[in-house]
Amino acid sequence: MAVEVFIPKLGQTVEEVVIVKWLVKDGDRVEQGQEILEVETDKAVFPIEAMGKGTIHLGPYSIGDTVPVLQVVANIGKKYDRFEEASVESAEAAGEEAPKTQPKPKLYGSTAPTSPSPSDTPGKIFVSPRARRLAANSNLDLDRITPTGYGGVRIVERDVAALLETAPKATPVARNMAAAEHLDLQQVTGTGALGKVTKSDVLRHLADPYETGTSSIPIIDLPDMPVRERVPLTGIRGKIAQRMSMSAQTTSRVTLFMEADATELVVMRNRLKERAADEWGFSPGYNDFLALIAARALREYPYMNARFTPEAIELLAPVNIGMAVDTERGLVVPVIRNADQKSLREFGEEFRSLVEQARSGRISPDHLSGGTFTITNLGIYDVTAFTPVINLPEAAILGVGAIVQRPAAYQDEIALRYITELSLVFDHRIVDGAPAARFLQFIKDMIEEPYLWLTGS
Repeated sequence: MAVEVFIPKLGQTVEEVVIVKWLVKDGDRVEQGQEILEVETDKAVFPIEAMGKGTIHLGPYSIGDTVPVLQVVANIGKKYDRFEEASVESAEAAGEEAPKTQPKPKLYGSTAPTSPSPSDTPGKIFVSPRARRLAANSNLDLDRITPTGYGGVRIVERDVAALLETAPKATPVARNMAAAEHLDLQQVTGTGALGKVTKSDVLRHLADPYETGTSSIPIIDLPDMPVRERVPLTGIRGKIAQRMSMSAQTTSRVTLFMEADATELVVMRNRLKERAADEWGFSPGYNDFLALIAARALREYPYMNARFTPEAIELLAPVNIGMAVDTERGLVVPVIRNADQKSLREFGEEFRSLVEQARSGRISPDHLSGGTFTITNLGIYDVTAFTPVINLPEAAILGVGAIVQRPAAYQDEIALRYITELSLVFDHRIVDGAPAARFLQFIKDMIEEPYLWLTGS
């Protein structure tokens, strides 16, 4: 029997991948464990290994195609076999649930995740390709569809069809306009006969998007000019564009700027560098100090370690610090969990390991999610001050500028001091200006008198 090769679950937040490269050709002989395909999530590139040995028969998927997790992309069998997507889609076509067990793939590294069962991923919903296609063509929001396939965690075609039966009535013009604007007609109040949605209803909704909590992205009339290169908004670049736009549209952002005299922090780091390099194998950087200072501040001011939900503001128990890292593939934010419980050495070791994985494109998506507060430092590029974008669903983000030596007032005299600019961008829906200022001032105090942090005072 042919062995199916499918896209496994690559972390708790990944629902689809982009095919980057086929490492074998249709009809090649492959061995179990051989890397046959590279796929890209919104954060990293992962190789997929053959789940059996024999002749591989590739499915109709090309480089650049977006494929949902659990999708069968190839079969491994005998030389004269052919590709047949026999597991998920055939079961769906027959009106049955997908099989309860499937081959478990091996992935890059010893901790690679395998295909989940419903109990492995509570709260996660998967979507079959046919259901996704029908929902897209019908402009339906997948969040509104109740899954019935694969143990109640997979949306299949019949689920979409069931919702379509209860979809609002609309004129053809209104339906076409809504599809062009990616607008869910369920959100539009119909004023036509028997509540039918008309062209005027769609126009009225688009003209006042904030009344219903949606937004319409305007189409800019671009002048005709030569294009040197087109960078598709897929993978990590597309995810950055999507998340930054969402953050700008949904949060009530306020930025506080505050100077900090980092002279004592510079002295402390310089004294520790040589000794730590011998004992730890690395020298602690300013990001290590700043992260632990921020973690201490979040513990002291828990209202900053929060997130906004439609029902309530939730103060979060763990202090998980995200550290923005520049890579060749774009900005990624590895998350160090329970940072407030780690020593400087423990934090530094974990942070450097995650940075190495991120820059090689092999970091697990689970290490890029679950943050409660983010720090971004552009000091290495001589940037002195900036206003970063909040990393949703977090309440705030701390921007750190370059540490610059310049004349400053110190003990009633003018002296050369190391000064850095801090910028705290926070969501005013969650916290007010004065409490946010107290939080930032605490960070400033810890930078200026780092022995307070070291002694736990």
